[in-house]
Amino acid sequence: MIIKNVNLETVCGITSVLPDNAHPEIAFSGKSNVGKSSLINALMNRKSYARISATPGKTQTINYYNINDELYLVDLPGYGYAKVSEKEKIKWGQLVERYLHSSRQLKAVFLLIDIRHEPSANDKMMYDWIVGQGYEPIIIATKLDKIKRSQLEKHIKMLRTGLKLLPGTKVIPFSSMTKQGRDEIWELVETEYIGGQEVE
Repeated sequence: MIIKNVNLETVCGITSVLPDNAHPEIAFSGKSNVGKSSLINALMNRKSYARISATPGKTQTINYYNINDELYLVDLPGYGYAKVSEKEKIKWGQLVERYLHSSRQLKAVFLLIDIRHEPSANDKMMYDWIVGQGYEPIIIATKLDKIKRSQLEKHIKMLRTGLKLLPGTKVIPFSSMTKQGRDEIWELVETEYIGGQEVE
């Protein structure tokens, strides 16, 4: 994917009407501080277009990034941040649920999990919930540069076991530092979800 232009086209809060887009949508979910903004910036070839916050739990909206007028990267609110009130968590959950149910262009959901640790209870709940909505999430194992290369297989197995992943679920290790995994993610998106050109 050659990124010609990127536009943060729509920002939807709890009471917003969700857009009825004409292009395919690829959604990204993950707990607060898992590296969602860093991943989206890496995919868009931008350093800081998606705001990276020092304070977890800051993404409280659904953000639609229009890429080349041919697809949307959709950033969903992060989950599992302790300092957010239960009331707020429920509202965010309802917003995400509304999106998953109502988007007619949603082609895939990527679930970001920190490769260093056992999946949390929130991670497991989110995975099961996305599956329950009828999607087969692709797992992005973030913070790849924080583990040794020799530990990779062990940690991927830990994620597969911890989340009880469905057979055949794709797990793509990713590092925002080295950009390892970026091309693999684009290749998957282009070949399976938008049927585009090869990644350059």
